[in-house]
Amino acid sequence: MKITSNGIIDGIIQDKYGKRGELNTLGMPTYSLPISIHDAPEGTKSFALVIDDKDAFPVSGGFVWVHWVAANICRTEILENESQTASDFVQGVNSWLSMQGGQHPAESCSYYGGMAPPDAPHIYDIHVYALDTMLDLKNGFYMNEMYRQMKGHILDEAVLSGEYAN
Repeated sequence: MKITSNGIIDGIIQDKYGKRGELNTLGMPTYSLPISIHDAPEGTKSFALVIDDKDAFPVSGGFVWVHWVAANICRTEILENESQTASDFVQGVNSWLSMQGGQHPAESCSYYGGMAPPDAPHIYDIHVYALDTMLDLKNGFYMNEMYRQMKGHILDEAVLSGEYAN
């Protein structure tokens, strides 16, 4: 399985998908990356998605920043900015919910919360999991709930990385 995004050019995430793009009233970047999934394994019933920033660990108070968590995706393409409008998959809370992110309400953080590295360019990993099942999750779920339900159901995983400048 492979994933691609035309929002990442030569390894660089384009400005509009982070803090130099559209911000909501809370100051959170919300214009989500487009993602395409190719060559999913036979038997795939759904996909799950996580976008994280491991470079955030030293500046976040000791944790990996989660930008987007989604599950029960039953198609191979997510259009740009579709996090705001999609109703055919569920989305979990991102790290903008945390103290470091401003403790925004869960309903404001249950979609894509884009890149905003404060100290240096960061590398962002887009993880897509092909699953042999649908997950029992509702909008606003926590990432750990998704990982617990995925256990034993992952057929394949692909990762795409990109850098976003501070």
